[in-house]
Amino acid sequence: MRKRSKYRPKGVIIDAMTYVRAGLIPLTATGDPIQILRMRNHGAMMALTQGKATKPDIDVLINAVNITEALWRMKIGVEYKPVVVAGLRSLRAVAERGAADCVFVLKSNEMADINEALELHDAQLDFINVRQIEQAMDIVKEEIRNKRAIPIKDKA
Repeated sequence: MRKRSKYRPKGVIIDAMTYVRAGLIPLTATGDPIQILRMRNHGAMMALTQGKATKPDIDVLINAVNITEALWRMKIGVEYKPVVVAGLRSLRAVAERGAADCVFVLKSNEMADINEALELHDAQLDFINVRQIEQAMDIVKEEIRNKRAIPIKDKA
C-alpha cells in the first residue's frame, strides 16, 4: 500500500478585490450573524448562571473566551490581560468540576470573571473587522491542532 502524500493544494480566490474588501468591512456591519453570535454567547451564560448549562453551552463559552484571548494576542485590548486570564481560569474551573456529571455550578467570583470576559468579547466584536475575526479563529484552530490548548478532563 502506497503512502498518501501530505500535499494539499490551496484554494483559489477568483475575485481577489472582493475578498480583500470583504475583509475590511467592520464586523458590526455584517449585522445578523453577529447578533446571533451574541445571543448564543449570552444565552449560554444565562443557562450557566441558572444552573441549567449543558456541555454545548460550556463549549460556546469556551469558544467565546478563546476568541477573546486570540484577539488579545493580536493586540486588540492588550490592557485587559487580567480580564482574559481570569475569565479563562474561571471557565476552566467550572468546566473541570462539571465534566464528570455534566452539572456546571458557578461560584460568585467565577461568574464575575466570566461575565467580564464576555463583556470584553462583545467590545472586541464592536471594534474589529471581518479579517481580524478570521485571523483570531485561525489562531484558535492552530492552538488546538498543535495541542497547545489544554483539554478539560474530569477529575474522576
